[in-house]
Amino acid sequence: MPLQPYIYMASSSIASTNLAISINTCSYEKAELVEEKVDWKGRTAVKNKHGGARFSSLILASFALENVATMALAVNLVTYFNGVMHFSIADAANELTNYMGTGYILSIVVAFLADTRIGRFYAVLLSAFIELVGLSLLAVQAHYPNLKPPYCLIFDPTANCQKVHGGNAALLFVALYLVAAGTAGIKAALPTHGADQFDEKDPQEARQMSSFFNQLLLALCIGGAFSLTVIVWIQDNKGWDKGFAVGTLAIFLAMIVFAVGLPRYRIHVIQGTSAITEIIQVLVASFHNRKLPLPDDPADLYEIDKDKEAAIEAEFLPHRDVYRFLDKAAIQTTATGNSNKPETTNPWKLSRVTQVENAKIIFGMVPIFCCTIIMTLCLAQLQTFSIEQGLTMDTKVGTLFKIPPASLPILPITFMIILIPIYDRIFVPFARTITGHRTGITHLQRIGVGLVLSSISMATAALMEAKRKRVARDNNMLDAIPVVQPLPISVFWLSFQFFIFGVADMFTYVGLLEFFYSEAPKAIKSISTCFLWSSMALGYYLSTVVVNIVNGATKGITRSGGWLAGNNINRNHLNLFYWLLSLLSLINFLVYLFVARRYKYRPQALVAQAADGNNKASV
Repeated sequence: MPLQPYIYMASSSIASTNLAISINTCSYEKAELVEEKVDWKGRTAVKNKHGGARFSSLILASFALENVATMALAVNLVTYFNGVMHFSIADAANELTNYMGTGYILSIVVAFLADTRIGRFYAVLLSAFIELVGLSLLAVQAHYPNLKPPYCLIFDPTANCQKVHGGNAALLFVALYLVAAGTAGIKAALPTHGADQFDEKDPQEARQMSSFFNQLLLALCIGGAFSLTVIVWIQDNKGWDKGFAVGTLAIFLAMIVFAVGLPRYRIHVIQGTSAITEIIQVLVASFHNRKLPLPDDPADLYEIDKDKEAAIEAEFLPHRDVYRFLDKAAIQTTATGNSNKPETTNPWKLSRVTQVENAKIIFGMVPIFCCTIIMTLCLAQLQTFSIEQGLTMDTKVGTLFKIPPASLPILPITFMIILIPIYDRIFVPFARTITGHRTGITHLQRIGVGLVLSSISMATAALMEAKRKRVARDNNMLDAIPVVQPLPISVFWLSFQFFIFGVADMFTYVGLLEFFYSEAPKAIKSISTCFLWSSMALGYYLSTVVVNIVNGATKGITRSGGWLAGNNINRNHLNLFYWLLSLLSLINFLVYLFVARRYKYRPQALVAQAADGNNKASV
């Protein structure tokens, strides 16, 4: 049998295989790798295959589901504490703000672990599981009567209601703070993991990342809208146990949706060392060298050699002539270029210029951070006292339906669901053509708009409370029992303060999130976003302090025993408290203007690259 046809077929097959291999190789050579990001197997991430806007949508969906589980708690727990666990109104408000504050402050711990130990992806999954356990415990306690106080109408002045205590109180707080810890981890790691899906050095992806932060707020609003309507209605009408159970299901679904994207995510490479430690080293070194004179030429300050092998993956920042006292951390005690200078240095006595500049960036952000605390103080009142106001008002919508007071934030959230796409798709591109800034207006301008609106929101709240009390007085209903004897004034009058503050939210909190992420050193991106959550934590804790101080200061000059004392909000002076917050917010904005005008945005970091110095690699 002639062998030529088989030889020809074999040769053709080999040629075809070689051609396919050649094509695949060329294609892979052209694949653009993403610096400092890997896939789930530890291989360098590839653009158009990993990350980007397509797979960040899974992260947004997870965030929406997480807010389905928790948003109702932020506005309705005060009702649960007051009506089911029998705390007084002020104590219920303080318990809620303490819970919210803890949920934000713990984000710093999780962010530290996410950046240095477990990674952002696993930090989100672990936090979601902890939140799942906490919500499950809340559902169990709300279901079984022996785990909570006997039913009692707390607003009846003749009732002797028993406050939760002992083991039941312990179960309540363990469950509650497990939820707080879980939400803290998700807030710390999920936004930064989402931002990791974009390359800041790619102009197109940089714009997509800015859009992602707007979409993050949109996801929060969509999840919050469901939570504030469906879950709040279930809690108020079908039982708190069922409401907590639906929240448990939502966080379980969030875990599944988030985990599905693992093969396609860009994973941040764990550094193993903490940039926070380096910043502390800068402070120690600058104190250690405090008596040394600064050199006239900043080039004499210590920096590693860009040409050395150890510097290939190092980040370099140029020296800036601000916070000069920190420059002392980089003063060299030996002459530059001295061959006798040791190869290694003590980081607690000598820091790189880049490390010093990172410390300067953090120092520069601290005043901005401090100016946002008051805004959360105002937000805390809308989540507590404004809900108590709503309980005294007419909640009818038409003749058949009653809106739960805790669902009032649905009004600004609905508006934001409409406004955010308009802002992101129309306003930002239009403003970009005028300002040349990729986000349309700067982060600090966006934050400032929100701070002004928060002051206006509190002034509006004061006017609405004065109107509500006037209706109660004119109708001889100052001692009316909330819910049972509603005042003849619609609860929708409160929508004005919620609406204005909702718009303030859109500007300030997203602006802060993007500002901190964009400005922070790359090694502490997770921790940087926690500046926002820490600001909110301090605002919630400050709310507890301010409420107690105001009650103490006004105890002897009011018949009610304090502006905010007791369970009868009709005889309190909440309107004066709102005016106080409006004034504080206005003063805070003026301070912010002074600080923001002096802030200098961080310079673009330079990264020493090997060989050709680009991020396209051939294999």
